[in-house]
Amino acid sequence: MWLKTMKHFSHRFLLLTPLCTFLLVGISGVVRAQESNPMHLTLSQAIDLALKQNRSLGLARLTVVDSEHKKEIARSAYFPHIKNESSVLHVTEFAGVEIPAGTFGVHQVTGPIPGETLFIDQGALTSYTSGTGLTQPLTQMFKIHASNRAATADINTAKIQVNQAENEVALKVRQIYYELLIAQLKQQAADEEVRASQVKDQEAQDAVRTGRALDVAALEGRAGLLDAKQSALTQSLQINSLSLTLNDLLGLPLHTQLQLDSDPSEASLSIPSREECIQIAEEHSPEIRSAQQSVIKAEAGLSAAKDAYIPDVTGLARYSYQSGVPLLVHNFGTFGFTLSYDLFEGGRRNAEIRDSRTLLSQAELNLAKVKEEVAVQVEAAYDKVEQLQNMVGVAEEALKVRIEVARLSDRQFEQNAALASARAEAQAKAVAAKASYLEANLGLSLAQADLKRTIGQMPR
Repeated sequence: MWLKTMKHFSHRFLLLTPLCTFLLVGISGVVRAQESNPMHLTLSQAIDLALKQNRSLGLARLTVVDSEHKKEIARSAYFPHIKNESSVLHVTEFAGVEIPAGTFGVHQVTGPIPGETLFIDQGALTSYTSGTGLTQPLTQMFKIHASNRAATADINTAKIQVNQAENEVALKVRQIYYELLIAQLKQQAADEEVRASQVKDQEAQDAVRTGRALDVAALEGRAGLLDAKQSALTQSLQINSLSLTLNDLLGLPLHTQLQLDSDPSEASLSIPSREECIQIAEEHSPEIRSAQQSVIKAEAGLSAAKDAYIPDVTGLARYSYQSGVPLLVHNFGTFGFTLSYDLFEGGRRNAEIRDSRTLLSQAELNLAKVKEEVAVQVEAAYDKVEQLQNMVGVAEEALKVRIEVARLSDRQFEQNAALASARAEAQAKAVAAKASYLEANLGLSLAQADLKRTIGQMPR
């Protein structure tokens, strides 16, 4: 019986194995097809995708939501608090009221009143109470208002941090996007250099075979070819690393193939004048705005510390039900006020006020410090933009010269006045000059974007 069962199971396993293999092959084929189709992205699309899917931004936005919930908690203290309290109690023994016989006199007809000693219980051994009460803070409103101001400052700070994180992510996407473009162009230049080195190596070997050169020339050509291949492999590794970083920034699977737009028309950004940048930074810089919110929160803390000297006056109203409690009706209400005040607390309130004043002084000093630092950052970023503008001009002139050299090399090769290696080398240097020109342009763009981030604007 056991052998028959095992044979039946093995028969089904053999039938299911081809089906599972077919499904796995199909799924892997779909995955390879998805990976082989590159995702086309312009710079604007990449920034929009990062702002939507970046995980760090998601965490920052959740911080805002958390601060808003905390503000709701602080705001709830303004409203009355309604609470029900119910209890069931059992006592083991009551004292009661004892009335001896004849306490109320002796009548001629009835005799002593009462006729015998009486014992009157007070309530019941098991009592039930339930009350619903409302309390409304009155003088505590000052401290509640201060805590709400602090909670509002936390929300504003969280929102400012989200804006700052968005600007930093946009700048990082622009940086990695351009670095990847430059690396790809350098890869093309390295490939051209490999082809030129191959031609030079072949020419050197031909010269050695014909006796026109020594063996060292062939070795030099071989060494140059290996150096060019090493450079191409290095660029390939850098491209792979940058692709992984960009995919992570965009919130995409790490091995997503990207096809970037090589049109540098989006590279240049318009920036205000130096004076306008400083003025905009004073109003919109995330660092300055966060420091201002810290001052507001410190002021609220000082106000709350001072309000601790105000007595806590609370209005209350309660409607109660009882069963088993002596001398009380079943349903009754209570209304009134309660007052609470600390007569002696060991100097805690004075210490809290002094500490709050110190925190406020720190926040104000930090605000002044941040304003100075942002002004320095704006000046340095603007100087960098101006220097890179000059570098772009130099790179453009170098590109024009390399293009002309490559054109003349082509003509000389057609006229049999230049070797093929010279032509290939000129083409490779032209591609390298194009990469340098693009790198200079994109470096200028990154400097402009960093300046816009510094003054609190989206670098896009």
